Amino acid sequence: MSQAKAVPAEPQAALPRILVVGGGAGGLELATRLGRRLGKKKRARVTLVDANMTHIWKPLLHEVAAGSLNSSDDELNYVAQAKWNHFHFQLGAMTDLDRERRIIRLAAIADEHGQELIPKREIGYDYLVLAVGSTTNDFNTPGAAEHCLFLDTRAQAERFHRLLLNQYMKAQAGGEHGSAQQDNREKINVAIIGAGATGVELAAELHHAARLLQAYGLDRISPEDLNINLIEASGRVLPALPERISDPVTSTLTKLGVKLHTGSPVKEVTADSLLLDNGERIPASLKVWAAGIRAPRFLTELGLETNRINQLAVYRTLQTTLDQRIFAFGDCAACPAGEEGKFVPPRAQAAHQQATLLAKNLLRLMEGKDLLTYRYRDYGSLISLASFSAVGNLMGNLTGSVMLEGKLARIFYLSLYRMHQMALYGVPRTLLLMLSDRIGRSTEPRLKLH
Repeated sequence: MSQAKAVPAEPQAALPRILVVGGGAGGLELATRLGRRLGKKKRARVTLVDANMTHIWKPLLHEVAAGSLNSSDDELNYVAQAKWNHFHFQLGAMTDLDRERRIIRLAAIADEHGQELIPKREIGYDYLVLAVGSTTNDFNTPGAAEHCLFLDTRAQAERFHRLLLNQYMKAQAGGEHGSAQQDNREKINVAIIGAGATGVELAAELHHAARLLQAYGLDRISPEDLNINLIEASGRVLPALPERISDPVTSTLTKLGVKLHTGSPVKEVTADSLLLDNGERIPASLKVWAAGIRAPRFLTELGLETNRINQLAVYRTLQTTLDQRIFAFGDCAACPAGEEGKFVPPRAQAAHQQATLLAKNLLRLMEGKDLLTYRYRDYGSLISLASFSAVGNLMGNLTGSVMLEGKLARIFYLSLYRMHQMALYGVPRTLLLMLSDRIGRSTEPRLKLH
């Protein structure tokens, strides 16, 4: 692919309109940066569109699912963020694109009773940025869509937590009139399909949550009776990361009692079990699919170039290949990584890097300059093993690759979220949030119990 050139904004009386669709980590960071640099100085009208009113950092969703994190405490309101950072916010889900008229269409919004609150709308743009992220890819496995839970959104993570807590509450209520003998204890079988970062972190977090639930008096299900099964089609956990990270994670999960099933994909999902390709059947009342990603399907209907998992094809300037006024980045974009046939991995650090570059490129467009190209920099990987530990490596020009484990790795893992907060709030407010979190931990339960 040849490198795309900058397309200066056409002369017009109105301010150039920059429209960002998708308020995930990358899209929200970009809108915030553009609001501060262009919106505040009245150099452009920056608008963010999202189907939700609030944002929560997606890597935290496994903690929401386990109950270790109260999502209400860590959510960010888009309307408030827009006011503080000089951009505009529109609530709605994008459904269509008219490239000739340079407009996008948003679906109507209804209340909980189905009554229309906001009708279908059109929003114009001069430059459009698509940052709509990804959803879990169940690879059309029979029964997966019907019987599995997914962790793509806050609502899905909260649903898993409610179902888990309901089983504990039901067992506790039943135990009030029954025997407390060990053989009468209830059991819960959980199956997590996919041993990537999300699956591994959820498994460890659930083990930690089981011990906290017992400590809070929900002891009719002991931690040993929360059977956590982690299923991975490839030969090892964390297949996308080096073995020097995968090996200690495997050892830790085994010590925690997590049952690992590697080397065989899921063939079928039923209401109460999973059937693997090798013939093994795993009983499970709670099933979470955390294997693979794909971009939202509507991207394939916009008249832009997409790949087999619905990602938009982009140049290294992050411009889409068929329309240089439309950009895409993060999980929904297939960006060349330099080597032939290699693409930037769908990781949070890539979205953060691309948001930074795109903020510079859109500013350069305002000035009629050529665009910068993106080069992915891998700064390492950190995997959380619940609130007490983490495993991973840090990579840098000065240190090379440094392995970290335990509490030190956990500190670095938490710092990733603080860096995200600093990009959105600035340093002073992030420090206040850290103080507030510390105070909250001393006055609230360590696990969400409702």
